[in-house]
Amino acid sequence: MDKNILLFCNGLSGTGKTYFIENVVPKGAFHNLISATTRARRAEETDGISYYFRDEKYFETEKFATYLFVNEAFWKPGEPKWLYGIPEFEINQNLGKNLIYDVIQPRYTRELMDWFIAHDLHNQYVFKVAYFTTKQDNFEIAKQRAVMQNDLAVRRANTCTPDDFAKARVNIDYITMPRDDLPNQDLIKLVQSKTR
Repeated sequence: MDKNILLFCNGLSGTGKTYFIENVVPKGAFHNLISATTRARRAEETDGISYYFRDEKYFETEKFATYLFVNEAFWKPGEPKWLYGIPEFEINQNLGKNLIYDVIQPRYTRELMDWFIAHDLHNQYVFKVAYFTTKQDNFEIAKQRAVMQNDLAVRRANTCTPDDFAKARVNIDYITMPRDDLPNQDLIKLVQSKTR
């Protein structure tokens, strides 16, 4: 029996991860894991589809497979925490499906891999990592998406470089260029092979 795939899409904002997931991955072939977040909802986003938009209290009581405190380096008491994480229920409800995790930093890819290993689920999944590179720093795109305090500084601090993959002990399986180029052909074959 073929194992399911857990595909990690790592890259900065604007490198085409979301475009790839929404337009290249065949509909129904993968479940895009939904993260919870404390950040404000953008006009085009829907709760429970884009993210689970929750308060900080939720992050204190819910169990998470990944936990990202992305503005930690800039946070001061009394300011909002910019938290992200995949609730455990989100994974448990979608076990048996091919899964995608869309995230910037490779250390959170490592965190989710370790969660699967700790919960003895890694034998059911093959981990694959795609690195969405960028031609420039992409902070013009980030500025347009700013919704939180210190947004640009936080994005600059949350990097996605080959060094970040090495520090996180994450091997890259696919490298793909920015959205104006064709995604990696081997990556396209991988996702298309999972059409049911």
